[in-house]
Amino acid sequence: MQIHVVRPGDTLNKIAQAYGISAQEIADANQVPDLSRLVVGQTFVIPISGQFHWVQPGESLWLISQNYKVSVEEIVRINKIPNPDDIPIDLRLYLPQKPKQIVETNAYIDPRMTRGRSVEAVDKVGEYLTYLAIFSYAVNRDGNLTPVEDQPALNATLKDRVLPLLVLTNFENGQFSTEIASAILTNEALQEHVLNQALQVMTEKGYQGLDFDFEYLGAENRERYVRFLQKARQLLKPRGYYLSAALAPKFRTEQPGVLYEGHDYQAIGQVVDFIFFMTYEWGWSGGEPMAVSPIHQMRKVMQYAVSVVPRDKIMMGMPLYGYDWTLPYVPGGKFAKSISPQKALGLALRYGVNIEYDKASQAPWFRYTDEQGAQHEVWFEDARSMQAKFNLVKELGIRGFYYWVLGNDFPQNWLLIADNFVVRKRV
Repeated sequence: MQIHVVRPGDTLNKIAQAYGISAQEIADANQVPDLSRLVVGQTFVIPISGQFHWVQPGESLWLISQNYKVSVEEIVRINKIPNPDDIPIDLRLYLPQKPKQIVETNAYIDPRMTRGRSVEAVDKVGEYLTYLAIFSYAVNRDGNLTPVEDQPALNATLKDRVLPLLVLTNFENGQFSTEIASAILTNEALQEHVLNQALQVMTEKGYQGLDFDFEYLGAENRERYVRFLQKARQLLKPRGYYLSAALAPKFRTEQPGVLYEGHDYQAIGQVVDFIFFMTYEWGWSGGEPMAVSPIHQMRKVMQYAVSVVPRDKIMMGMPLYGYDWTLPYVPGGKFAKSISPQKALGLALRYGVNIEYDKASQAPWFRYTDEQGAQHEVWFEDARSMQAKFNLVKELGIRGFYYWVLGNDFPQNWLLIADNFVVRKRV
């Protein structure tokens, strides 16, 4: 497949003719609501095998071969070029499909967010998932678990051979609690109670793995958390269950802050089967407008991660959402609204604004003024930003990647998974 960025004067028919397919094929693949109206800067994933390249001034076949990792001889053969030393500008070259890397994938789903749409959300994308992490069974101060309505999502995993993971959290009243974590991690009896309850739920409901998403632990719980995970391993592994953990995005071992200090990458990496590194939320609802997952920040986290954790245990996080900020941004003011990539495109179309692309963060964004005269800034994900993340996964040679969170429409993402990877199934 190929990514096309809409330029001034483009129409869907014009784009389709350039790639030798129908406009309807492009519209169907990208779920385009209005074929007659395009936004400058929006992206389309072109559903073709391989891709095309139009020769630019100053380019040689050697340079093109280096960019696409295809030999000059292969380009000449496929395109039947009579004189490789003399290629005209704007010549359309066909480049073949590249070999695909085998990866594992996961997506979190929060049934409270999908609100009765869990089955639909999983069915749409199940063929692209190895795991589904159902968020969450919250650990209470007394060690009991508060369940979530997980049965519909569990039922949906069976159809597409997706392995379900039960997620345990120190979540209370809409936020992660350091106090709950400390209460559990300092009490051996409570830890056994938590783990035995989790094991009972997993056995009864058919979960195949346990994922720990304990956040804001603080430095005081750093070693305690590792010991807790070791206990979980001793209980789960003889029964054939997977064990994983979700960890905050760190750049170095001793990174300060209550979010980071309790997560020891190296020690936890020695205990669990794999780690979900939360490489998102640099741009967040209460912060200033910016990309949710800037590629340069993700790279810094991953470079540290691969230095202390085996690559076959690393899962890089990716967002299926963006944010719509009301300007001017004021610390402590109005929180940004979470928005799906499809809804972001709809806003740009509605207000007639072009989509910009920030090369440093590898993320699209735009501004618009609403009916009340308020200015907004939107950062989201598109085909280009996801391809940049997929390229990083392939460059690092890690186990795979995962998403927060299902329920946001983003058809281009799943097309690109199929184009870049073969998703390993475990069931």
